[in-house]
Amino acid sequence: MLIAQLSDPHVRPKGELYHGVVDSNAGLAAAVEHVLTLDRRPDLVLITGDLVDHGEPAEYDNVREVLLALPIPFLIIPGNHDDRENFRAAFADHDYLPHRGPLHYCVDDHPVRIIGLDSTVPGHHHGHVDQAGLDWLAATLSQDTTKPTLIMLHHPPFVSGIPYLDEYRYFEGAALAAVVERAPNVEIVVCGHVHRSMVRRWARTVLVTCPSTTTEIDLQLAASAEPSSHDGPRGYLLHLWDELEGMTSHARQIGDFAGPYPFA
Repeated sequence: MLIAQLSDPHVRPKGELYHGVVDSNAGLAAAVEHVLTLDRRPDLVLITGDLVDHGEPAEYDNVREVLLALPIPFLIIPGNHDDRENFRAAFADHDYLPHRGPLHYCVDDHPVRIIGLDSTVPGHHHGHVDQAGLDWLAATLSQDTTKPTLIMLHHPPFVSGIPYLDEYRYFEGAALAAVVERAPNVEIVVCGHVHRSMVRRWARTVLVTCPSTTTEIDLQLAASAEPSSHDGPRGYLLHLWDELEGMTSHARQIGDFAGPYPFA
């Protein structure tokens, strides 16, 4: 099974730019086009939050229009820039999304079971899953402890070392890890939020974060570093699961580069 993960498109109303400088709408459209040019078409696409920038209905109308070009099933979770109720209304045809409360769900229609975890806190930018959500996750994981499982959430539950990202991270990662580590079949945990690719051993599994289709948040590790981003490189992740080999993740950059050349 091949899974493409897109994240943090921050779609704006038509004609408006992300932070007034970046065409985030074109970035998502380019990412969709890039996925469709792969030599193997993904079986499923995951979009790990911040589908839009301000949570406005006009933005959701626009992201729906861009995603019409995607002839592949896709699953979504909200991020801190999404509005949970506007998100739910915009994707009311996605039957796996709950009709009320946090948007936690499990989709078991594929060789890899997909669990979506809503880590958003309405009105805030940090991540959190309350005790009811942790209990739901524990019960869902316990229903099948053998099928390969992927968990997706927006906020990475660890310290990245980038100071201006860690100010609004998922702060109580240990409680979430305590639930996840009891499930021996969690192949991978995938996140967005940080607009960068990161890899970490976490909760007895592997956790990866996805680049944004819009901007890359700069890697600065000094405690005094000020928030900084660049208009690219844009990218996404591909997660290749094989019954014998398990899960392997690949990073793809979006853009035009010299080549191909006849060597490897």
